[in-house]
Amino acid sequence: MSDVIHLLPDSVANQIAAGEVIQRPASVIKELVENAVDAGATAIQIILKDAGRTLIQVIDNGRGMSPTDARLAFERHATSKIRSADDLFSLRTMGFRGEALASIAAISQVELRTRRSEDEVGTCVRISASRCEGQDSVSTPVGSNFAVKNIFFNVPARRKFLKSNQVELNNILSEFERMALINTQIAFTVVHNDTELFDLPASNLRQRIAALFGKSLNQQLLSLDTDTSLVKISGYVGTPESARKRGALQYFFVNGRYMRHPYFHKAVSICYEQLIPVGEMPNYFINLTVDPETIDVNIHPTKTEIKFENEQPIWQILSASVKESLGKFSTAPTIDFDMEDAPEIPVSKPGAHVKPPTVQVDRSYNPFRAGSVSAKRPDYDWQQLYSSFNNPKGESGDAPASGDEIHSKVDFSEGYLSTLSVDTEGQGTFPEFESKLNQSGRAVLQLKGKYIMFPVPDGLLLIEQHRAHAVVLFDRFMAGISSREMASQRILFPEIMQLTVSQSAVLHEIWDELSSLGFDLADMGQNSYSINAVPVGIEGIDVCDLVGQMLATASEKEHDAKSTLQKRVAWTLAEAAAVPVGQILSKEEMLSMADDLLSLKTPAYTPDGKTVFVTISYDELQKRFN
Repeated sequence: MSDVIHLLPDSVANQIAAGEVIQRPASVIKELVENAVDAGATAIQIILKDAGRTLIQVIDNGRGMSPTDARLAFERHATSKIRSADDLFSLRTMGFRGEALASIAAISQVELRTRRSEDEVGTCVRISASRCEGQDSVSTPVGSNFAVKNIFFNVPARRKFLKSNQVELNNILSEFERMALINTQIAFTVVHNDTELFDLPASNLRQRIAALFGKSLNQQLLSLDTDTSLVKISGYVGTPESARKRGALQYFFVNGRYMRHPYFHKAVSICYEQLIPVGEMPNYFINLTVDPETIDVNIHPTKTEIKFENEQPIWQILSASVKESLGKFSTAPTIDFDMEDAPEIPVSKPGAHVKPPTVQVDRSYNPFRAGSVSAKRPDYDWQQLYSSFNNPKGESGDAPASGDEIHSKVDFSEGYLSTLSVDTEGQGTFPEFESKLNQSGRAVLQLKGKYIMFPVPDGLLLIEQHRAHAVVLFDRFMAGISSREMASQRILFPEIMQLTVSQSAVLHEIWDELSSLGFDLADMGQNSYSINAVPVGIEGIDVCDLVGQMLATASEKEHDAKSTLQKRVAWTLAEAAAVPVGQILSKEEMLSMADDLLSLKTPAYTPDGKTVFVTISYDELQKRFN
């Protein structure tokens, strides 16, 4: 029997490796820009066609390469960053694996033009699907010019599963923002389909943040500056007022490299626990500088997962640094006890001119003796009132007739209960669970402005009012998107939004969905948009903040179909327009909401999987009293 194990050709091995390193056009840009940073570039230009599908061109003014290095750079595991395994523990460069260029060349057509400062002419290398098609001498500026064309042209399945151009462009811009934030000493230019998206000069971190995410963020940044023997922490955290429910700007960097670290994220979030509402997230841009020997970046090909040797001490230092920044720059009012040169304010002295009020006490009042109740307090005959519940209907002339009820408003001053209706037989009168609830004689109870309770034949039905209303509105919005007949209301004074480049890309992606929901938007140029009309029924809502939430929701997760995007946009709008927790509802409003909810096909859960209502059975209630 012949041998069955054999070595794979380099072209096949490179394609396998490319599956991990190059996931989408954004991955190509990440790898090429990191190489440019390692080459000492001070200016990097990124040119895109069709969100990177047709062309990704990265031009830098770095050191460049010799003709031999230019050809060898596309070989797998060829790198100038390390020479031995020991170098992995002292990395000070972005790349080191030697897989990026080989992986890019395996799934695209690449042309590299490069020249060193000491060379008179440069070299041009052309590679297609890992096969070198030629190398020639050319005239080119100092630095490197990579042109990656037709990504995944030889892997049709991978190219087929790329998202729309807007989605891929949004991913590219997100990756670009991470690199531009930490490499503030480099000037960046981004051009997409002959339109300039970014022109960022070299600057400091605060200026770069404002250039990427808007000037309004400049006033919401609190600086961090902590230097210890273990770690140096620098950057900015956002003020509590700048916290967001969605789309928070949260960036961690270590030694100039972007990373994801849930443990350190928790250290920052804990500092804001008593300062921002539950569900909101703070902004932060934090760079950690540590000894390269105390971290391991060789965890994943994307190099965003990093292990720390001194993780717990750094957690404590980071938490203390953020708390110090929040405390030092607190905007809470303070009391100034410096009385020097202060104007004299006349102060009245109680007792000198003011006669204390005379308190009169009615000594004959006894709350436990009949007839002593004040005239202002109603004299209830509680015995007669309770007898109506104990006597069967028809046995007492004081009892209500069949079908009648006793309705009372119960107010505990904190909105715990409202619109309480008690059935005289002590039983619910719903014939079926799905039946209409707004008929006369239905019991309904609101608890803490959050839950609506109904008696049903099997026990007690509890509805979460905010989720219930949101689900009802979501169904209406989805119907409006399908029919494109959603009612719209003009705004007297249009709202103007100033978006970032990445937000603008997402907005154009969901433009049709917003229009079908009833929004009327106009492009004012320079990433400015006016909101001229909004859907009917969302009066009183900050429409700019609402659209911002919808943009953040649309960019949070990838969507495989148009319907998925429509559902996410509609659900964000429904959540914002639904009655908030704590709002007191009338009996008619509660019954109408329950009717609308139970008429839906799937009323039990929200689109994101949360429970809308629960039923407490009669047996469970009975156990509680045993």
